Amino acid sequence: MKISYNWLKQFINIDWEAEKTGELLTDLGLEIEGIETYESVQGGLEGVVVGEVITCEQHPNADRLKLTTVDVGRDDHLQIVCGAPNVAVGQKVPVATIGTTLYPEDGEPWTIKKGKIRGEESQGMICAEDELGLGSSHEGIMVLDPSLKVGTAASKIFDIEVDQVFEIGLTPNRADAMSHFGVARDLKAGLVQKEVNIELITPSVSAFHVDNRTLKVDVEVEDKDGAPRYCGVTISGFKVEDSPAWLQHRLKAIGLSPINNIVDVTNYVLHELGQPLHAFDAAKILDNKVVVKRLPKGTKFITLDEVERELHEEDLMICDGKKPMCIAGVFGGIHSGVTAETTSIFLESAYFDPISIRKTAKRHGLSTDASFRFERGIDPNVTEYALKRATLMIIEIAGGEVTSDLIDAYPNKIEDHQVVMSFENAKNLIGEEIPRETIKSILTSLDIQVNNVTETGIGLTVPAFRNDVIREADIIEEILRVYGYNNIGTTEKLNASISNSSKFEDHKLQNVIGNQLTGQGFFEIMTNSLTSAKYTELSAQLKADHNVDMLNPLSQDLGILRQSMLFSGLEAISYNINRKQSNLKLFEFGKTYHDYKDGREEFKHLALFVSGNRTSENWKTETQLSDFFYTKGVITSVLQRFGIVNTKESPSKNDVIAEGLKVSLGKIALVEFGLVKKSVLKAFDISQDVFYADFNWENIIEQAKTKTIIFTDLPKYPEVKRDFALLIDENVTFDAVYTLAKQTEKKLLIDINLFDVFEGKKLPKGKKSYAVSFTLQDEKKTLTDTQIDKIMKKLQTNFEKQLGAELR
Repeated sequence: MKISYNWLKQFINIDWEAEKTGELLTDLGLEIEGIETYESVQGGLEGVVVGEVITCEQHPNADRLKLTTVDVGRDDHLQIVCGAPNVAVGQKVPVATIGTTLYPEDGEPWTIKKGKIRGEESQGMICAEDELGLGSSHEGIMVLDPSLKVGTAASKIFDIEVDQVFEIGLTPNRADAMSHFGVARDLKAGLVQKEVNIELITPSVSAFHVDNRTLKVDVEVEDKDGAPRYCGVTISGFKVEDSPAWLQHRLKAIGLSPINNIVDVTNYVLHELGQPLHAFDAAKILDNKVVVKRLPKGTKFITLDEVERELHEEDLMICDGKKPMCIAGVFGGIHSGVTAETTSIFLESAYFDPISIRKTAKRHGLSTDASFRFERGIDPNVTEYALKRATLMIIEIAGGEVTSDLIDAYPNKIEDHQVVMSFENAKNLIGEEIPRETIKSILTSLDIQVNNVTETGIGLTVPAFRNDVIREADIIEEILRVYGYNNIGTTEKLNASISNSSKFEDHKLQNVIGNQLTGQGFFEIMTNSLTSAKYTELSAQLKADHNVDMLNPLSQDLGILRQSMLFSGLEAISYNINRKQSNLKLFEFGKTYHDYKDGREEFKHLALFVSGNRTSENWKTETQLSDFFYTKGVITSVLQRFGIVNTKESPSKNDVIAEGLKVSLGKIALVEFGLVKKSVLKAFDISQDVFYADFNWENIIEQAKTKTIIFTDLPKYPEVKRDFALLIDENVTFDAVYTLAKQTEKKLLIDINLFDVFEGKKLPKGKKSYAVSFTLQDEKKTLTDTQIDKIMKKLQTNFEKQLGAELR
């Protein structure tokens, strides 16, 4: 949020440097993220001086150019080539000297340099008003007042406003500070604590009066919950034109573009007092009636940006006797606004329900200065005052008169908050005791009324504009921020306690596995738990009924909590691929959320994503695509790190996986992984293969707790390897070979490895060849050939009988 320092000074007469004021505002909780300089004429006309044309002759080499000499108050006159038709001897003119940078109204800034024009030297430039940024005319050079002294800086002649603009990082709870007056109110409270007593200046509206009642507009508020307070008045007989320079400067300083004097006044009061206003062309209000109500779902409405929008049944609308005119508190309609032909308006000032406005703004994807304030909660008691302030400004600037009574529909007054604060609780939360008189002074400076004071506490009335101060803790926070966090002392003694924590705590195990995965070339990602409901349609196993919907979603793409880790990870993959990063190994710890009949549940997961090449291109090694078995190896290493072995594999039944496995320990599911279906990848514009693994992290942790680390001596006796080339049916898996071998020799067989698979025309139909190595070892003695041959014969017999295998 931008705050003009010059504007701020209209409410509080302070002569501090902007940097010093910014430091105090930051201490008060209004963090200053930056201070920019605003100049009504960019560059401040630095280097531009008053000059007098001494001579003016025809350029010898150009019919449309003049060769002049100009006195700018220096010892030597400047020779300047000028193309303006109105240049003449004796004129006082603005001269841009060598090195001056000009910022024209339309175009890029450029610097005046010494040079030659058509063979004649030119030592500066005699300027037109558009070249100086003072206007749009380029019919000729500016001719100044003859009485001006030669050499006078142009910045002293023209009314150039220089302002310092604060960029405030406003937190969402500080709705009271969404205006210059609100910031000034906080600043005054801070100054009081620094013993700088300055009065807060409030613009007077005592001059407001009704001139006549010739243009009455009836107001009917059908939805009193949506519009607890609604004010309006008509103004007639004004002239719509450009705003005066001072008003334009105020708006430009905070980044707004002036439109016309009527609209500019409403924007001015919005940023001055924090009260959004809306001006309706009175001639376009049918039946001279304004109705605040909700319209049927699907009603079409064209907003100011010329977009036709379909209304929701909960959208609050401002209507006339026959049609909608404005989305209340959010955006005006294209057919009801002020134009150059407007001569009378109905000026609206209202307090709308914050929740209703926020929902409407998000539904339609609109964010305006008005909705920004309404959805956070404005001051309901400034509504009438702001309307009078804007009315007086319009009459002063544009002329006209008040042509109706001021309507104020406020059936149920919004009451101030009553809060009681204990001095003991304040001391405990703050960490030290603040004098009670100081506490009273701080609260009074914040417009919080002190009702009574006892030995133990203080009773307070908090004004309605502080909708974030409703608890005792909020009051204490207000005291502390104004008193100054930096003024709270720290003790010289530091106390700490050592917690007895288990090595199986979630965050510790996450660090263990995270470090392992990063060592394997993975990168950790953190994606948003909020996602789009449309992703639920990509899997028949995900039910829309199980979605946890957001009540006030930021957008439709962030409307629900995710039921699967897959889709947010694919978004990250798509984002990286679109930026030429196609070799990806990612992991994420996160939760999924489900709304079941028995209640809502959430589950912790570890998700792995593998796509592209295993390694980057290198002259020494060939690139190799990541595949199913590489992904399985990573998964196995994770399980082994927890001591989880002897798992069971079964085909995955997950409908987003084309080919995959489910790994379990007994009946406990640990991880499901495989190749993501092309149809799912297509929804994210991903054309390359993606392998996905979903660990049930809670089950993993529980199993890790049951595993103990066992230390054994290194074997003293050698290993022995023997190989079999097995001709087996093509439907026999290596898992079957592995399991049977382990069952055949449980004691001495320590490893089984499949090192070659052959399928081809040279083999009988329906057959394939496995080359399998078997590693044998006895920890107590060296194996003899007799023992080895006996084991291998036993393996061969079992393979032949149970798998139908043959030795090749």
